[in-house]
Amino acid sequence: MSHLATPGAVVYAKDLSKVSCFYEQLLQSIATHAEDEYTVLELPHFQLVIHAIPDRIANTFEITSPPKRRGESAVKLMLPVANIGKAREVAASLGGQIDAADREWEFQHCRICDGHDPEGNVIQVREFISR
Repeated sequence: MSHLATPGAVVYAKDLSKVSCFYEQLLQSIATHAEDEYTVLELPHFQLVIHAIPDRIANTFEITSPPKRRGESAVKLMLPVANIGKAREVAASLGGQIDAADREWEFQHCRICDGHDPEGNVIQVREFISR
């Protein structure tokens, strides 16, 4: 049997601490490793790495408050949550947003809703629906 690395994604952040806290609380996960330049969150079968944007790049742009959603990105993270309503509250309390309940839809046994993290990175949360 071959051993494969855990699949995952990297999110680049201007404010590493704020964005790491957002994903930790949204995903009800804990950081398994943290350094000055990155934080690693482990989920079952998935690893999310939050990596600091180097200062020389981070200093060239501002994050607005509230953040402007960067909807033209080529990638959108799909993240599992236990409850979209709770995720909406957590996201709002940490500077992000999950769209209103009237923007939810169902697909492949999941309730789904888009949103963004505190820096405007587009995300999608998915709540499993048992039938």
